[in-house]
This record gives sequence, C-alpha cells and structure tokens, in this order.
Amino acid sequence: MTDDHLLAAYDDQLRREGEVGQVDGVVSHGPLMWAVFDHGGFVTYRDLGGLDGADLDALIEETIAYFRDDTEVASFEWKSRGHDLPADLGDRLVAHGFEAEPRETVMIGEATLLAVDVPLAGGIVVRQAGDGADLRDDVTRMLAMQGSVFGSGRGPSVESSLADLEGGDTELWLAEVDGQVVCAGRLAVVPGTEFAGIWGGSTLPEFRGRGIYRALVTARARSAVARGVRYINSDCTDMSRPILERSGLRAVTTTTPYVWTR
Repeated sequence: MTDDHLLAAYDDQLRREGEVGQVDGVVSHGPLMWAVFDHGGFVTYRDLGGLDGADLDALIEETIAYFRDDTEVASFEWKSRGHDLPADLGDRLVAHGFEAEPRETVMIGEATLLAVDVPLAGGIVVRQAGDGADLRDDVTRMLAMQGSVFGSGRGPSVESSLADLEGGDTELWLAEVDGQVVCAGRLAVVPGTEFAGIWGGSTLPEFRGRGIYRALVTARARSAVARGVRYINSDCTDMSRPILERSGLRAVTTTTPYVWTR
C-alpha cells in the first residue's frame, strides 16, 4: 500500500467523526465539527471545502465565537494537517489569536508490523492498567507521570479516563520499574474503521533508551491485532518517530495543533 493510499484512508476514516467518537457536545458548522471534552474544545474536519481568504477568516471567527460565548472551555484546539488547504491556514489562525504548538508527524502502518518481541531487562513490567492491580490507582499514577513529561493542564482527568475505559474501545497500558510507573500510553480503537491509535506514549527521562517505550508500543499493537485492527496510527514527536519507523510505520503527513485560550 502506497503512502497516498494510507493518507486517503486516514482522511476518510479518522477525521471528523473518527476524532470525536461519541462525546457529547458536538456541533456541525459548515465543514467543521466543534467538540467539547472535559479538558477543552476541539475542531475537526475532513477538509475545508475550498474555503479561502475572507470566507475562511469568517469561519475562524465563528469558531472562536462559539467556544468563547457558548461553552465554558478554557481553550480549544484546531488540529491542522500539513496537506490541508489553503496553505496559509496556519498564518490565518495565528492572526486570529491562536498559538501553534510543536508540529508532529502522522505515522501509519500495519498493526502486525509492531507486534513483535522486544527484549527487556529484568525488573521491567509491561501490563494493561487494572491487570492485577487497582484500576483507579493505575490510572492516577499514569496521568501523574504523563503530566510530569508533557506538562499538566490539558490532559484528560482521572474520571474521564475511567469513563473512556467503560466503552471498551480504549485501553491504557503502563510500564513499571520497582512499582513506579516509568512509561505509559493509550490504545484507542476507532469503531467502524480499520484503525486504532496509539496515543500519549511517554517515558520518564531517566528511563529512556532501554527499549521500554518500544515494548509498550508492542503490547498495544498485539492487543490491537487481537481485536481485528489493521492499521495503527500515531502523531509522534521527533523522539518517537525513529522507533515507529524502524517498526515499519510510514510518515504520511504532519499535524500542528493551533490552540486558542481565553
């Protein structure tokens, strides 16, 4: 399968409804979907339908007005992609008060490519959250670790994470050393598609370079394959991209979140 085929599958299956799931508070407006989560707002779309210039500026202003006036979110994210048109979308968002976050690479590949054995040193345990332990405690410790790596404030809460698990399409995985969570990530199967995403993968700095992140990727990929998933996708940083590329995933586009804050 070519990169173009992978990108087409990504656009067709994962954008719009594929990014908001069953969350309450979704409003369709032109080509956009406006969604409200407990940790903020989110804007998704398949494409912008050829909007440009003053028409696009008006759509951006309408989006800001909705989240500012009709919701209580402190911030919302407009998730752009590198192949989106028009090419000056990012500049227009910045001109309307958005701030660009670091660009990430969208990686896609066959789930089976990641489901391989990864040797680990003794004392490292990789398991699904709640497996042989208290689920709430696992989730609480995972989110605290991820907050220390990514920064706190915009991630999901413990309660929303537990609620996501109830639907059965999300799994949380962690790696521990001597009972300490040192690496964690999420597997999110997207109903009605061939995809599952691996998200939030993070490792404490002092435990990097030991293959722990790669082992966590493998554990999630194996679970995805067992659930009939064909493709794994991930928005990855420059740090995790080489690991996923060595596993056979391919870069198909980039994504830059633009965030508006009250």
